Amino acid sequence: MCGRYRLTTKAEDLAARYRARMANDLEFPPSWNVAPGQDVLAVRLHPETRERSLDALHWGLIPHWAKDKKIGHRTINARSETVDKTPAFRQAFRKRRCLVCADGFYEWRREAGRKVPFCFQLKSGEPFAFAGLWENWQDPQSGEWLRSCTILTTEANAVVKEAHHRMPVILPEAHHAAWLGEAAAGDLKAILCPLDAGLMEAWEVSPRVNSPRHNGPQLVERYSGMQASAQAADVPDSA
Repeated sequence: MCGRYRLTTKAEDLAARYRARMANDLEFPPSWNVAPGQDVLAVRLHPETRERSLDALHWGLIPHWAKDKKIGHRTINARSETVDKTPAFRQAFRKRRCLVCADGFYEWRREAGRKVPFCFQLKSGEPFAFAGLWENWQDPQSGEWLRSCTILTTEANAVVKEAHHRMPVILPEAHHAAWLGEAAAGDLKAILCPLDAGLMEAWEVSPRVNSPRHNGPQLVERYSGMQASAQAADVPDSA
């Protein structure tokens, strides 16, 4: 799964990297602890202008047929194996795919009755893109529109498997055009596979990342289990 990640690269740098138009009023402060229910940055393709845009989307996909947005709590991730058949995701899989921008992500390993968090990123330290889906939803009460998204997951590679059996789908740049719909897609599910483990690195981080109330660069500092007792008392196990 993917329930927490990091994005500290500036929006303008992401727009340049992914050749996407960015609204002048787009604001996204750096976050070392992006959590479900918050806004995330994603690259989408406009179906008419064929132009890429960098947009803020609500993390937790809300299908157009949903009666309220609470369903978003259960749709932060979509399994790549069944995404084309699951009612909440199948239409978006066909028509509304996006790239969710990230610098790293977290997974937790169960160990001696507690959850130990690890940070995962590319060895190069560069930002990357999760395979995502997005939707438009209109609130039946207020009439307001909300754009939301989900992150696809797949089986873990050798690096992530040390902590968890699932991982987010990280799309290499060679697959970005097909995923967005700019190029012939072919079998899209075939590219929803684990990233080469040789491109990734991981390390243990502070259990303070368990709570989205905590943020800041200290969350990605290398952490030793020897420090656990000093912080365990005031850190909730909410990963």
